[in-house]
Amino acid sequence: MFYRIGRWSYRHRRLVVLVWSVAFILAIPILPRMTDVLKVGGFSNPTIEAARARQLLEDEIPSFSPSTLVVIFQSDTLTAFEPQYSEAANRALAGVMRLPEVTGVTAFQQNPAQISRGGHTAYSLVQLSLSPEQSQRLMPAIREAIVESPEVTVTLAGAPAFYEDVERISEQDLRRAEVIAIPFALIALVIVFGSVVGAAVPLAVGALSVAAVIGLLWLIAHAVDMSIFVLNLTTMLGLGLAIDYSLFMTSRFREEAPHRPLVEAIAVTVGTAGRAVFFSGLTVLIGLAGLALFDFMFLRSVGVAGALVVAVAVLGALTLLPAVLGFVGPHIDRLRLFHRGDHRGGSFWAILAGWVMRHPWSVFVPVIIFLVTLGLPFANVELSSPDATILPLRVESRQGFEVLRREFGDGEISPIVVALRTRGEPTTPENLAALWDFTRHFAGDDRVTRIDSLVTLDPRLSLAQYDLLYNTGQTSDPFISAARAKLAGPDATVVLLYTRGLPTDTANKALLRDIRAWPIGGDTQMLVDGGTAEVVDVVHEMYSEFPRVAAVVVLSTYLVLLFLFRSVVLPLKAILMNALSIIASYGALVFIFQEGHFSNVLDFEPLGFVEASLPILMFCLLFGLSMDYEVFLLSRVREAYLETHDNTGSVAIGLQRSGRIITGAALIVVVVTLSFVSAEIVLVKALGLGIALAVLLDATIVRALLVPATMRLLGDANWWLPSWIARLLPKKEFDH
Repeated sequence: MFYRIGRWSYRHRRLVVLVWSVAFILAIPILPRMTDVLKVGGFSNPTIEAARARQLLEDEIPSFSPSTLVVIFQSDTLTAFEPQYSEAANRALAGVMRLPEVTGVTAFQQNPAQISRGGHTAYSLVQLSLSPEQSQRLMPAIREAIVESPEVTVTLAGAPAFYEDVERISEQDLRRAEVIAIPFALIALVIVFGSVVGAAVPLAVGALSVAAVIGLLWLIAHAVDMSIFVLNLTTMLGLGLAIDYSLFMTSRFREEAPHRPLVEAIAVTVGTAGRAVFFSGLTVLIGLAGLALFDFMFLRSVGVAGALVVAVAVLGALTLLPAVLGFVGPHIDRLRLFHRGDHRGGSFWAILAGWVMRHPWSVFVPVIIFLVTLGLPFANVELSSPDATILPLRVESRQGFEVLRREFGDGEISPIVVALRTRGEPTTPENLAALWDFTRHFAGDDRVTRIDSLVTLDPRLSLAQYDLLYNTGQTSDPFISAARAKLAGPDATVVLLYTRGLPTDTANKALLRDIRAWPIGGDTQMLVDGGTAEVVDVVHEMYSEFPRVAAVVVLSTYLVLLFLFRSVVLPLKAILMNALSIIASYGALVFIFQEGHFSNVLDFEPLGFVEASLPILMFCLLFGLSMDYEVFLLSRVREAYLETHDNTGSVAIGLQRSGRIITGAALIVVVVTLSFVSAEIVLVKALGLGIALAVLLDATIVRALLVPATMRLLGDANWWLPSWIARLLPKKEFDH
């Protein structure tokens, strides 16, 4: 089958190159407009309690805003209690309040808690009718409407400003990474091939593949929500995989070309290396497709984009590359810079293969200990959702975040939001009594700094006085009316609990558990939202789904490898080797980004946690990428074993013939993914570094040492296939 694909691509090489070129040309105008159709956010799930609480408040309390912009005012000379300060703040927001998407403003003049202790910093809250993800599109209009004053500076923070900055910095990160990745990938390819033409062919195929994927993603994003981060992933994974697959194919072509006619060399290349590329791509696709099983837009869109990237990269390697080789042919080594030796493997790999075969235990035990040791820090992992700390300090929304922390305390940033659905009006005597008991209990908790609710407007009032206030028609007071409109609807009310710590703090998580365990009583339904609830619920939901997704990925990969290698042992060994690589990379993730080692070198501020989606992303990405090298190595081993039926000799030959090219392929992926370490968004930086470290470990220590040593120890058991399973497998293999 693959042999015939190779011949077809050669015979129709002009048509194939024309089709890919047209796809590339059509994609070029789309590239600058991609961010217009992509979404920020997507880290939440509509089924978690925090999201349901948010929806309840939006439905039941007319004045409740799904998105709030924090406008921070600062002055070195004036205080918020002076008329000039208030006038400057009012002028700043006058134009903003006229925007149709603005539903209300809670000014600092209305709430003394929004003024810092020294009085030089204050903030107002601008309520928007849009979701946080949508509201960032309104930010340009808001910035234009704000009137700056020389006496008082204005800083914008909160979800709308955060999402705007995420989109802008993400675009900058992508452009910077591309500028770094492409020239360094070319240098790495020249090192691998020794010639400019040989290096340019995989790079050209990679660039065409990435452009084609971006064009397809632009179409898909008009139908379903896609995360802004798919752009980074498409470049990172698309360039790496497309170049990798083309590299394997081109290397095999260089082996075959001196001994066969051009068309035959291309057909044999696709029939052997192309077969390995297809099944390798299938394993990567399975891992990435696992992300599509999550009910989180961010993970789901990365899974869809990743699967598309792999499919296009494989298609390019099986069709475009053979067509290009049909034109380049014997000139593949033109513009040679230096000689790279025999394509079948140099003396280093022959010496290494022989040494590993003679000393398998001396390799197996130390490598296992080394990889497990690298993974140990993951035992102390703290998982959380992203906040403004993933952005650099130079960004306005991050600066605003830090001002709020410094001037008002960590807990002011994101209170715990308790949504209560009541039977009848929330101001009935029974409901007020339940609310009174709840607020009085937690007002005495050291973890709580203040509470906003219907029964905490004035600390001097008793429950009886609140009952009298709300139920005797004495609510004409504008302050009481405004508070009631903000905090209650016909059948619901909200309680805001401000705490001493950040949403990710352990004390806040314990407080959340206590709040959710509180017996609110009666027919009142309690749902809890806020930063802490979002973090806890997202992590719980993600990792409730993760075992199921991991099981599907592992089982599907096992079945593909069982079919490919016709062995029940090799797929199991491959999965265990992958697990070791992934665990080691997890440990590095915690060691660097949670604990902060090398933060000065890598230019980031330690988070104190690992973003919750990162281990899942890395599992699904690395499970497939690591299997890439396993498939290429074992394909060469199996070729030799089918000829000789000598396990030890076949493993040595496989390592000798594939070692250099696997290392070269890994070098390309490492170069491309390391370019994203230059990113200013910590999530992207961590993903790039995590993949680079894992691939480096996998292609060197694991594939060059641990896999051959393990196969040497297993002996002929590597190829064991029970007869009853053999009867279930298709009789015809896809060798040619």
